[in-house]
Order: sequence, then structure tokens, then C-alpha cells
Amino acid sequence: MNQLNPSFTTEARFKAQTLAKTFLANVFSWMFLALAITALVAYLFAANEAFMQFMFNAETGGMSFGGWIVMLAPLGLVLWMSMGFSKMSVQSLTLIFLLYSILMGLSLSFIFLAYTSASIAKTFLITSGMFGVMAFVGYTTKTDLSRFGSLMMMGLVGIIIASVVNFFLKSPMMDYIVSFIGVLVFTGLTAYDVQKLKRLGASALQQGDTLRKVTILGALTLYLDFINLFLFLLRFFGNRK
Repeated sequence: MNQLNPSFTTEARFKAQTLAKTFLANVFSWMFLALAITALVAYLFAANEAFMQFMFNAETGGMSFGGWIVMLAPLGLVLWMSMGFSKMSVQSLTLIFLLYSILMGLSLSFIFLAYTSASIAKTFLITSGMFGVMAFVGYTTKTDLSRFGSLMMMGLVGIIIASVVNFFLKSPMMDYIVSFIGVLVFTGLTAYDVQKLKRLGASALQQGDTLRKVTILGALTLYLDFINLFLFLLRFFGNRK
């Protein structure tokens, strides 16, 4: 029987590895494209005085109504992509993903006003290194990270709750603790998500348009891991102006 044929087993394993590599290569390509768009938009609009006047209230110094729309719009797009996955076409999902990366660039443009460019670049390199190491771990490890991923998701829920509470308390100590936990959580989630995507690619359960849509959502997942890790690290390594 084929199941007992070593050559068949080797061939099947090689095919699965090839499928996983191709799938992950496409996922990372879309993720890197989105990151490049976000970085470019953030850099360009940080120097746009008219846009900053739109984002912030000159009298109070706080966020304007338009600013809140720009800041919250990416969250709305993530929910839209997640809930409308089955009904959306590949073209629609891709367009929304690219729009999301642009809006994230707009919402992150403020970091160039708060931190020096040198510290932002340094933090980006540190984030890239950490992300790359954990992505490699997630891809190569034989250990099942499912339980570890569940623990990281619990930590993510805790971060969200603590961040909402500290929005009102404005405690520097709690902000530091949340940032530290955030670095740990998104570092761990990177490895877990890469392993999950590798297994999904190797299974070849999705084909055609469905596979392309899964690729976009996979890119979104890794994009979020990278951006959140970057923002939490920026609180430690960023030099404020």
C-alpha cells in the first residue's frame, strides 16, 4: 500500500513542504508590501501641516473628530475583513487590505512628531530582528505551539482590558507594565501565527480564490504582529522630541 511505501511518504512530505513555502512566501510578500505602504504614508504625512491640523485640535492640543476617525478606521476595516471573508471577492479583500495599510500609515504618522527619526529607525530594526527570529522559530520548531498561542491570546485580551483601564487612570507604571507584556505577547504570537500559517499552507485544503483570500488574511495577521510589536518596543527605545 502507498501508506507503507517510504518513497511515497517522502514525496508527500516534500510536496507539503513546497506548498507551505509557496504559501508563506506569498503571505510575507503581501505583509512586506503593506508595511512599506504604511511606512511611506506615515513618513510623508508627518510632514504635512494641513493633515496634522486635521488630526489635532489646535486649541485643546487633543485629537480632533477627524483624527479619531482616522485612528479608529483601521479597526473597522479589520473587523470588516474578518467577518466578511466568505462573502468578499479576492479583489475586494485585497483592496481593503491595501486601504487598511494606508490608513494605518495615516494614524501612525504622529510617531514622527513624538519621537526622533533615529530612534524610530533603530526600533524598526530591533523589531525586524525579533520578528525574523520568532518567525524562524515558528517555522522550524517541531513543538506544537497551539497551547502557547492560546496563552498569548489570553495575554492579548488582558492587554486590551488594561489599556482601556489605563486610558482613564493614566498611570505611567501601568503603561510600562502593559508595554512589557505587549512585547512578550506579540513576540510569542509571531512564532505561533507563522507555525499556524505553515500548517495551513502544507495542508492544501484551500484552493483558488479561497487560498488567495487566506493569503491576504495571513498577511494581515503577521502585519498586526509586527506593527504592535514595533509600537510596544517604541515605548522603550523611542527618544521623545
